[in-house]
Amino acid sequence: MNSVNWTPLHAKVHQTLGQRQLLPQGARVLLAVSGGQDSVCLLKLLSDLQSYWHWSVAIAHCDHRWSSDQGISAHVEQLATTFALPFYLKVTSQTLPEKEASARVWRYQALAEIALSQGFTHVVTGHTQSDRAETILYNLIRGSGTTGLGSLSWVRPLTPGVNLVRPLLNVGRNETYQFCQELALPIWEDRVNRDLKFTRNRIRQQLIPYLQKDFNPQVETHLAQTAELLKTETDFLSEITEKVFQIVLTPTQDGLNRFLLRENHLAIQRRVIQRFLTEILPKSPNFAQIEAVVNLLNAPNRSKTASFPGGNYLEVDHDFIVLRP
Repeated sequence: MNSVNWTPLHAKVHQTLGQRQLLPQGARVLLAVSGGQDSVCLLKLLSDLQSYWHWSVAIAHCDHRWSSDQGISAHVEQLATTFALPFYLKVTSQTLPEKEASARVWRYQALAEIALSQGFTHVVTGHTQSDRAETILYNLIRGSGTTGLGSLSWVRPLTPGVNLVRPLLNVGRNETYQFCQELALPIWEDRVNRDLKFTRNRIRQQLIPYLQKDFNPQVETHLAQTAELLKTETDFLSEITEKVFQIVLTPTQDGLNRFLLRENHLAIQRRVIQRFLTEILPKSPNFAQIEAVVNLLNAPNRSKTASFPGGNYLEVDHDFIVLRP
């Protein structure tokens, strides 16, 4: 530890790791490195803290085969050489469409495959407080519920036996940039991050600066704090929802006992119905579909919803709401 240039950010992340118990002593850690400032900052931090925590750290990089990706893989591999860490590269078998959602899904699948094949227990990403603020705005604009607004958690299961960890959720992007500049760390400037065809880039480059300038300079911090509160409350409600769901689900699992479900608060009713619809619909239910089922809780016998995707609908059968083909 004496050879480390100990900065305030080292102290902050070291304290966060201890308080939140994000990466236990001796963990096998796979760090996802894109080459940008956040992941390079985290690479330096984990490398410096490795001797204290006795981790086994390696670097993973995911190549989407986009035209803008040319050269990044070699850059990240050079970083692994500089830091004397094992390097794993995953290249998509076919060029992915330049869409945020599909690229993100593939990256997490690729990281999970590397972790499982090489025996890593934790996959770590460089998501920051700034990313959390952007995510809550992105999901709010899309009409997400509280679960989506509280996303980007500190820890979540990635795949059985492997946790996804985000140690920088209380660190702003301005802090990671300053850290990289002060320590002269090589950052890859990815032009995709400046492309305004991506919604997240417009939020990052246009919406948040506008909110900071005209409404609240601390908007990033406050949005991230809101996400933290929502995540905690959502976890609590999810526990209650699962208990109620198991009670009101019919033995044949094709309906709900509306008599028992009516005994619960509307917030739990909606969550239980959402949980049920998620099981029977091809994609996540929207607000209108959930409300249509809520309205059946006190409706006359034989009342029913409109057809859901796939042609099924739900109908009141005395004390039950049941699925009909």
